[in-house]
Formats: sequence, structure tokens, C-alpha cells
Amino acid sequence: QVQLVEAGGGLVQAGESLRLSCAASGSISSGNTMGWYRQAPGKQRELVATITSGGSQNYANSVKGRFTVSRDNARNSVYLQMNSLKPADTAVYYCYVLDRAITKTYWGQGTQVTVSS
Repeated sequence: QVQLVEAGGGLVQAGESLRLSCAASGSISSGNTMGWYRQAPGKQRELVATITSGGSQNYANSVKGRFTVSRDNARNSVYLQMNSLKPADTAVYYCYVLDRAITKTYWGQGTQVTVSS
């Protein structure tokens, strides 16, 4: 059973930074993609950033230049460094792992990020 545990959310002021982390336990194939989605109240869940096992990254236009996704393959962990935060970044952030070998996606429980103006 694969489990993802997130940490690092909180309440910050606009312009400040936060770092989210997500550790996956259980059996996951090496060829996987990890990343982050977010969901604001009343809105659909949206992609924030992804990173492949080889290190290729992809970002939503709204976070490019401010957020950086990284991973530690040895620890099956993914991170999201969020700088210059805006109130529009307020949401519940979910990490995920896409295990391409079995075409299955696992999700974290979500962590709240609130940015005050």
C-alpha cells in the first residue's frame, strides 16, 4: 500500500515563502512522475508542478518563476519551494505520484496554504 504524507503548509503574508514536502512509502516503480496540484474553495483542482524521475519539470503558468519543484529519488520524496506567494495561491495543496508501470496515481491528504494580503 502506497501512502503519501505531506508537510509544510501554513499561513503566511503575501511576498513570503513556504516549502512543502511529501514523502511516499510503499512500493513504487522507479519510472514515476511526482508533483503537486492545488484546489481553492469553489474551484477545480489544478496542476501546479510536476517532475519526472529523470528530473524534467513542468509548471502552471501562474507559478512559473516563483515555485520550484524538486525530488529526492532515494527517499521517494517531492518538494515544492514557493516564493513570492500571493493571496491567489491560497488553496489546499496535494502531492501525487503517478506510477507509470501500473498506470496508477496516489494522492496525499492535502495541506492548507493560506496567503494573507
